[in-house]
Amino acid sequence: MVSNPEHDNVSERFARDLPGSAMDSLEDADLLMAQRLRGATEPDESPLQTFGEDSSHSSTLLEKFARRGPAGPATMGWQGLTRRLSRGLISPAMGPRERWRREAIATVQRSWSGPKVIMFANPKGGAAKTTATYLAAATFGRHRGGYTVAWDTNETRGTLGMRSIQARHTHTVRDLLADIDRFTGHGPARVGDLDNYLRSQGDQQFDVLASDENPGSMSMLTAAEFDQVLGVLARFYRVICVDTGNALRTSNWTAAADRADELVVVSTVREDAGFSASWMLDMLTETGRSALVRNAVTVLVSTTPRDDQGLVELEEHFQDRTRAVIRVPYDPALQGGGAISYEALSPTTHTAWLSVCAAIANGL
Repeated sequence: MVSNPEHDNVSERFARDLPGSAMDSLEDADLLMAQRLRGATEPDESPLQTFGEDSSHSSTLLEKFARRGPAGPATMGWQGLTRRLSRGLISPAMGPRERWRREAIATVQRSWSGPKVIMFANPKGGAAKTTATYLAAATFGRHRGGYTVAWDTNETRGTLGMRSIQARHTHTVRDLLADIDRFTGHGPARVGDLDNYLRSQGDQQFDVLASDENPGSMSMLTAAEFDQVLGVLARFYRVICVDTGNALRTSNWTAAADRADELVVVSTVREDAGFSASWMLDMLTETGRSALVRNAVTVLVSTTPRDDQGLVELEEHFQDRTRAVIRVPYDPALQGGGAISYEALSPTTHTAWLSVCAAIANGL
């Protein structure tokens, strides 16, 4: 049933008459977070407008027309509750929170010309790269229905495998490389054959390829090995999230930079992490990768519940250097350093990572 102004007035009065606790349970963090992410002052503005969307092609216009088309009934907020309690007799239009969320999900779900490699980087250890890689892959996986992999390419032992859901095996990229001939060429390899090397993340609908976890191993991934593994992953996955290490001059790090379709600069809200990220952008620019820098998305992660000192300065700095800057709030569920549970995160954190992935998708 379409929205009716008279019904909207009735439903608004109905919502105002609800007990405060009931209205509190309807509050959704999406719009508030979206406005914080982009500094919006008007609630009806789309938070995706400032994410650097390319408008130079006619297909972009078609996408905008599609977004303005019928979006279905409201399901969130007081609008959704009113519709459910009235059994559809009163059907107010979707609120700005729900409109934003639907547009963000549609952006994440858009089709591309082929598999995409997304590189998460900062040479500073402890800058939240692994957390960002995992949660971006989880967000893409949940909203795109799978076909997403997160790959730890740390030159030593990374922690992505440790922070993910474990598999019945402990195989890593080294085991995949040992059997790489099974998956190269035009052989009969199937995506199910990769299960013995990757770790499924269940309801998040993505897989993890861990870095070498052998404490006695001294070998690092070479550029040629990076390309071999990437060739296999690109056969079976549409989104490849690459968690990089801290050594920018290693061959596997530069191979990731050369193969990346998009760079995600990850930094905690600290001066040393922010400086390291900015220095990395200098290096990429001076080595002929300025286009990767200009199209990058910066993610600033809060690791304390207090307002972070220096946040404004970091945000302004990276707004000048990269296409988009997204702030991710503090979440106590991420502070222990153990396995990441997407379900344990707050709705505000989920919204922030949806914003991150929408920004990424707009650059692919």
